[in-house]
Amino acid sequence: MNASSHRQDTGRAPLREHVAHSVRRYLQDLDGCDTDDLYNTALRELEIPLFTEVLRHCAGNQSRAAAMLGIHRATLRKKLRDYGLA
Repeated sequence: MNASSHRQDTGRAPLREHVAHSVRRYLQDLDGCDTDDLYNTALRELEIPLFTEVLRHCAGNQSRAAAMLGIHRATLRKKLRDYGLA
């Protein structure tokens, strides 16, 4: 299923469209300045709210959140510590 057919079926834009819009805005906000390490910056900026919102959705249950994310609980715990969220 492509992005446009998903939108027609559900009436909602897929997550990738929201991400693409945010990346375009970020690059425009750079106003011609270059950036380095964009990949790691983007991952961090995506993972922090992703983990926060999934944990909120799971009422703080890390095992359930890790299952929902499709990662091992130990991986989630490490990333939470790395980001200062634990």
